[in-house]
Amino acid sequence: MDGAAGPGEGPAREALQSLSQRLRVQEQEMELVKAALAEALRLLRLQVPPSSLQVSGTPAPPGDSFAAPPGLPPTCTPSLVSRGTQTETEVEFKTSPGPPGLSNGPPAPQGASEEPSGTQSEGGGSSSSGAGSPGPPGILRPLQPPQRADTPRRNSSSSSSPSERPRQKLSRKAISSANLLVRSGSTESRGGKDPLSSPGGPGSRRSNYNLEGISVKMFLRGRPITMYIPSGIRSLEELPSGPPPETLCLDWVYGYRGRDSRSNLFVLRSGEVVYFIACVVVLYRPGGGPGGPGGGGQRHYRGHTDCVRCLAVHPDGVRVASGQTAGVDKDGKPLQPVVHIWDSETLLKLQEIGLGAFERGVGALAFSAADQGAFLCVVDDSNEHMLSVWDCSRGVKLAEIKKYKKPKFIPCFVFLPDGDILTGDSEGNILTWGRSASDSKTPGRGGAKETYGIVAQAHAHEGSIFALCLQRDGTVLSGGGRDRRLVQWGPGLVALQEAEIPEHFGAVRAIAEGLGSELLVGTTKNALLRGDLAQGFSPVIQGHTDELWGLCTHPSQNRFLTCGHDRQLCLWDGESHALAWSIDLKETGLCADFHPSGAVVAVGLNTGRWLVLDTETREIVSDVIDGNEQLSVVRYSPDGLYLAIGSHDNVIYIYSVSSDGAKSSRFGRCMGHSSFITHLDWSKDGNFIMSNSGDYEILYWDVAGGCKQLKNRYESRDREWATYTCVLGFHVYGVWPDGSDGTDINSLCRSHNERVVAVADDFCKVHLFQYPCARAKAPSRMYGGHGSHVTSVRFTHDDSHLVSLGGKDASIFQWRVLGAGGAGPAPATPSRTPSLSPASSLDV
Repeated sequence: MDGAAGPGEGPAREALQSLSQRLRVQEQEMELVKAALAEALRLLRLQVPPSSLQVSGTPAPPGDSFAAPPGLPPTCTPSLVSRGTQTETEVEFKTSPGPPGLSNGPPAPQGASEEPSGTQSEGGGSSSSGAGSPGPPGILRPLQPPQRADTPRRNSSSSSSPSERPRQKLSRKAISSANLLVRSGSTESRGGKDPLSSPGGPGSRRSNYNLEGISVKMFLRGRPITMYIPSGIRSLEELPSGPPPETLCLDWVYGYRGRDSRSNLFVLRSGEVVYFIACVVVLYRPGGGPGGPGGGGQRHYRGHTDCVRCLAVHPDGVRVASGQTAGVDKDGKPLQPVVHIWDSETLLKLQEIGLGAFERGVGALAFSAADQGAFLCVVDDSNEHMLSVWDCSRGVKLAEIKKYKKPKFIPCFVFLPDGDILTGDSEGNILTWGRSASDSKTPGRGGAKETYGIVAQAHAHEGSIFALCLQRDGTVLSGGGRDRRLVQWGPGLVALQEAEIPEHFGAVRAIAEGLGSELLVGTTKNALLRGDLAQGFSPVIQGHTDELWGLCTHPSQNRFLTCGHDRQLCLWDGESHALAWSIDLKETGLCADFHPSGAVVAVGLNTGRWLVLDTETREIVSDVIDGNEQLSVVRYSPDGLYLAIGSHDNVIYIYSVSSDGAKSSRFGRCMGHSSFITHLDWSKDGNFIMSNSGDYEILYWDVAGGCKQLKNRYESRDREWATYTCVLGFHVYGVWPDGSDGTDINSLCRSHNERVVAVADDFCKVHLFQYPCARAKAPSRMYGGHGSHVTSVRFTHDDSHLVSLGGKDASIFQWRVLGAGGAGPAPATPSRTPSLSPASSLDV
């Protein structure tokens, strides 16, 4: 028979898969019910005095006593503590002068039975541990309370005595907790937004301590996440507190915003080139090479709170005006657009103009020239495109007018020394506008006012003209969009010289005149070129052009690799701050990881396809497809013998890898997650995996033993991990802020020296915490600069630098790590309050 499916076989298969999924969800809900009932029974058992549970004259057998678990003080007795919410009624241990052991109490009276309970998963789901996977030692086993022969009616006024009321109240709270857990077990089918399932409201993040010394519990979207405490930690109080002694300093910004902005490139009096990307205005000092040994460097103005959209340089060549767009803060409150005027020598803000006066953003800026830059003209991004004039010294608005007709066909213009104006239009024409005497006969032209008329024109480019630049020698440069040509024009619009920009750099977006005959050109593919018309141009700054997600650092060199929605795979040299090479993936790249040898790199794509490339030759040595959904994480084991690939089809694919990393073969699959894989890490011995999923599960896998799921997560509490990038786990749960909905943290990375952990959040910030970060509401050092959600962070091989990726802003930040264990002097004593990034950075 051929392999073709018969009619109706496809729908039958889909129906079978749907039934299987429903069965799996129901099994998980039943496990939650069992766990909740067991918890309720255990709480009832602890509330009843031992004398009421023990049959008269029947001593407790010695087998019912147990020793304290590892890490627990030996002289403890359990006591109930109510924390004010239904799901927070828990057991704590309090020190007592009793014998060095904990008694589980007398056996249940005749007729009572012990209820087996499933082991709740550390994430949102649960799984039954069975007989082969007992719970952690020292956990109290649930026992049923003694049966009462004279059970009164529920509504009877004599249904309970005063001494029994607390126990019945506790029983009602335990049953309510059980119902709450049952609801939270099915939040995925309701989109994960059931407000009833969250102890503290939707999107809350709470930490509770269960059986102190054994586990902690937090909630994300109402789903309980239990994390077991390593045996070496006797108390959470002994863990480090406060922000880390290490700090970050912005060292280099890769990229330039040319794809959707104009007039974004200028040269200052100091010779520095000023441009912007994300929320940072970059002052770049060209050297002998592209940012390398010749003395090139960067300084950064970081006073803006949202993306910069335009620049203007004062006639003195020192002061700069920069305008930002409107945005929202982490609480959803709008941030108003504003203009900053600042000193390019000191990077200090001199004036803030127009806070609350602009809508949507600031689209264009210009200083007045006739009066030495005393006034600033601003055009905002409102529907009317309000044009306003401001007094720069006082920050006061002098006049404004609505631009009802937005210019659509004149992208650029320039004033000539003789007073004429050159304009470039969308059809590639350069028009010369000359002054003419007043015409009293024409309505609207009376009086002494002069008018401008077209006196000459030339067809200069194919497609729109994006930039015009008046040079010091009086000639004019024009940059074309479609033809990528750069043309020099003399008097009378006579073409003198031209050059063509290579296609992979894009079209000309902006032109600036540098020192001597040097020219600087910004392009639509976010590149900054340097050169002249005779010798051609070479890149000094390059960047991605679309959203970034994939990032990995080289295991032994200061290099890192990035990929994203622009389908480009780029290898960057962190020493020379330059692009080493790039290739076109033809598909969106979402994740990547270097082989421990550094000889090859694996890249996961959005189609379920993954590639392995030789880092020297850039050749693809392996091309494999696993499923048809996007891949979110690829990770080599520390010994390089395995490659794990996490997919959005809820599966982790495991491949065995050759010694050079060039060949691989399927070893197995880790199946058990109920949602897509988000993060994973290998153990230091290369035998186990810890993984997170989209429904906040934490699962552990025995890869060497056949890709089996480890049902008893308690046994993994002391396992050491080669990397720590999972955002959920005991060692990092303190990084989650209050009110988090589970998607606020996109990426996390522990330093190789295991001293700090870096976090990329959804609010454009990079955080630095101490490691381990296992205390609720842990303070951090916070750094701004990105203009979009930060998608990934990674430390370099020697922890000297941290690399962070901006999402929509397509920016790459390279931070220098200073202080203890870093590459610089120790900072001042940190405060317990998270510190905001400074308005400016003087580092080069």
